[in-house]
Amino acid sequence: MTVTDDTATIRILSADEARAANADLCETLSDCINGGASLGFMLPFGPKDAEGYWYEIADAVEAGGIILAVAEVGGRVVGTVQVGLASKPNQPHRGDLMKLLVHRSARGLGLSRQLMAAVEGEAARRGRTLLVLDTATGSDAERIYPRFGWERVGVIPDYALWPEGGFCATTLFYKRIGG
Repeated sequence: MTVTDDTATIRILSADEARAANADLCETLSDCINGGASLGFMLPFGPKDAEGYWYEIADAVEAGGIILAVAEVGGRVVGTVQVGLASKPNQPHRGDLMKLLVHRSARGLGLSRQLMAAVEGEAARRGRTLLVLDTATGSDAERIYPRFGWERVGVIPDYALWPEGGFCATTLFYKRIGG
């Protein structure tokens, strides 16, 4: 995939739109994992390996448990981010930011910032005032969140595995939104 057009469209997807975008979402997730991102999956990992995951996300969007935002360039989804909406009675104000992904061919276009603004705005519209996330310590992602106004909480060692194996620490962040 080659991205040459820098005009992006950012959208919050419905479940049907998420299902229709499955192939592009699979390609983006696979590209990020193959680029070394720690996203819960192990190598080898191709687009076909991501199909079930994205259909589960579409089902969660339909059930109202996830907000799914995408960035489209040239009619293709090349970036995405999610917010899981906490469903516990004592957490109606909180959401979990998950899987900020930008295909390597579309990096440098400001898509991460646009995706974050869109999903944070939608989460606030849905009554969320606090978002939390974790990301691989030492990764490019860890360096980007403070630029978007997120506060670093701390590091948990040996939290997960890198896609190629070996332990990976995670850094926790939070951000107050809305009100």
